Amino acid sequence: MAAPVTHFEINARDSKRANQFYSSLFGWSIETVGDPTAMVYGMVNTGVKMGINGGIGQTQEGGHAGVTFYVQVEDVQSHLERAAALGGRVIVPLTDVPGMVTFAQFADPEGNIVGIIKGPQTPPKQTAPKKKAAPKKKAAPKKKAAVKPKRKARKGKRK
Repeated sequence: MAAPVTHFEINARDSKRANQFYSSLFGWSIETVGDPTAMVYGMVNTGVKMGINGGIGQTQEGGHAGVTFYVQVEDVQSHLERAAALGGRVIVPLTDVPGMVTFAQFADPEGNIVGIIKGPQTPPKQTAPKKKAAPKKKAAPKKKAAVKPKRKARKGKRK
C-alpha cells in the first residue's frame, strides 16, 4: 500500500534563528514544545488546510543541518529493516515519544535522511456521494373527458 508524506522537519544549528526566519518568511505559527534545556523543537502550523505541517529542531552536537520528510506507515520497525536491506542505514532506531509519536530515521543509499512515522494506512471512511434524484417527470396533461353530445329531448311522452 502507498504511504503518504505527513510531516517535514528542518534541523538547524540555531533553531531559534530558523524559527524566526521561517515564521517571518512564510507566516508560520511555531510553538516550542518539550524541555528547551534538552532539545529545542518548534511545531510548525502553516495555517492552511492544504499541504502538511512540520517542525524546526536544534541539531545535536556534531549533527548536521538539513531537511527531513516523514512518511507514515503502520509498522515502523519493518520499514526500517526493509530500508536497511535495500542499502539504507539506520540513523535513529525505533523511538517512542509518549503521547506524541513513534518514529525512526534512516539514510537512503545516497545519504539523504528520511523519517518514518507510525500511523494507519487505511484511508478514512468516505460517505457515499449523495445520488442526485432523477428529475421528476412532468405529469402528462390531463385528457379532457370526451364530451358526450347531449341527447335532444324528444317531444312527447315516452312509453
